[in-house]
Amino acid sequence: MQLGLITDSLGSRPLEQVLDTAAELGLDTVEIATGNWSESPHANLEGLASSATARNALADAIHSRGLTLSALNANGNQLHPVTGPEHDRVVRDTIKVASEMGVPTVVLMSGLPGARGEKSPNWITTSWPPETLEILDYQWTDVATPYWVELAAFARRLNVRLALEMHGRQLVFNVATLKRLQGIVGDDVVGANLDPSHLMWMGADILAVIRALGPSIFHVHAKDARIERPNTAVNGILDTLPPARTVDRSWNYVTLGLGHPGGSAFWADFVYTLQAVGYTGPLNIEHEDVIVNSSEGVRKSAELLRSVVLRDAPDWAPARI
Repeated sequence: MQLGLITDSLGSRPLEQVLDTAAELGLDTVEIATGNWSESPHANLEGLASSATARNALADAIHSRGLTLSALNANGNQLHPVTGPEHDRVVRDTIKVASEMGVPTVVLMSGLPGARGEKSPNWITTSWPPETLEILDYQWTDVATPYWVELAAFARRLNVRLALEMHGRQLVFNVATLKRLQGIVGDDVVGANLDPSHLMWMGADILAVIRALGPSIFHVHAKDARIERPNTAVNGILDTLPPARTVDRSWNYVTLGLGHPGGSAFWADFVYTLQAVGYTGPLNIEHEDVIVNSSEGVRKSAELLRSVVLRDAPDWAPARI
């Protein structure tokens, strides 16, 4: 496995400084966002899409520091009833740039439509009242399926894998919905960007998730979440408070090691289980802890991961006797 960094974690700094930091921390890879829900502080997608010189300059800046570009990130909602077409443009241009640069993976989300005729996305999380299932059928059958069949074919032609981040308020938000999409478009080009933090707050057992996904894990984000038990005891896990109200929320994104009892023990199990299912790709740190300085959070996360990561291929086997 390799250790890496989503450069948006240090989004207030110029790209060159972020790459220097990644190299100083002994990281191997970086992941760069190209737009949609990112301000894209470290990439000009229009320039990268139109200019080989721009693509070469980005590649040189990364490689000169001993780093590789593991993925481009185009997270957004390309199925949005109003803004979806613009998000789709970013997704497709990002796939084209990844293909031109030899980057194997684009990280993105599934998107979320509205109900028929609605102008806002509608996340269905229950099967009752009955109209919820009618909305869900419309979202999958009329919107998501034709879009994703075509997008998967587009990415397949360009030899780029699409790693979906299972996330709340997305049509694909857990293992079952990812597998549903794979059943529609194929599992050769569509798989998981495993960001455990989202699944944590939704109540999933992350090690069970890894075992269930197996080879469908294309890419991994190293991000932690903390369930705030005193608050969930009163209000449950669903939460609409803004991230800044950390004391009052039911869950928060936190620096690696602060989300589980035992700290690094969870992440050691995480890495070991990834190794067990054959994952050998990057673990890219994503810092979204609003009460920890980003530089400190990234450094502490790197230190934790260095202590548990398994870098080399296994080579021991029982003696033949």
